[in-house]
Parts: sequence; structure tokens; C-alpha cells
Amino acid sequence: MTTEQRQFARKLRQQSTKPEDILWSLLRNRQLDGLKFRRQVPLLGYTVDFICIDRKLIIEIDGRQHCWEAGYDAARTREIEGHGFRVIRFGNTDLLWDRDAVIAAIRQALSD
Repeated sequence: MTTEQRQFARKLRQQSTKPEDILWSLLRNRQLDGLKFRRQVPLLGYTVDFICIDRKLIIEIDGRQHCWEAGYDAARTREIEGHGFRVIRFGNTDLLWDRDAVIAAIRQALSD
């Protein structure tokens, strides 16, 4: 991991979006089933939104810009999953309007 990657991840943590803040408030301090999550973590040349290393689960929160970056996101996901991680994605509106469904989906992914 390079210094630039760390600085970029730090910047993303400082400038998080409201949906990211909402999810972080639900995951931080081992609040979800006692599991440790980290946010904005450099991994394989990318910065992932949230990661539970113990369960090899990555959670991505997608804003509107991801509509235009679908090909990039798909390639990124394939590469990350090729290293044994599972990637799940939620849209910003999922977190703004149905947090319970997001948490239920995360729990399901953790148990799979």
C-alpha cells in the first residue's frame, strides 16, 4: 500500500457521504454481530467502502456516478472476488430509505 493510497483513503473518510455515514454508524465498534468493520480501506489498488476482513466481505455504497461506471465496477468486483472476497453493493437510496433491509442483506452475506 502506497502513501498515496493511504492519503486518498483518509480523504474519503473525512469527506464521507450521508449514506456512508449512516452505514458506518450501524457497523462501527463491532455493533453488527460483534464483527470488526473498517471503512475506506486500500485493497488491491482500490479503495473499498467497508470491509470485514474476518469474513472477507466488502460492502460498496454506490451513488449516481456508478451508473456511468458500471463496466469499471464490474471489472473491479471480479478482481477483488478473484482474491477470495465477496462484494455486495447498495445504492445510496437503499441506506436512506430502508436501513433494515440493508442490514438484513449484510447479515445474509455474512452467513453465506
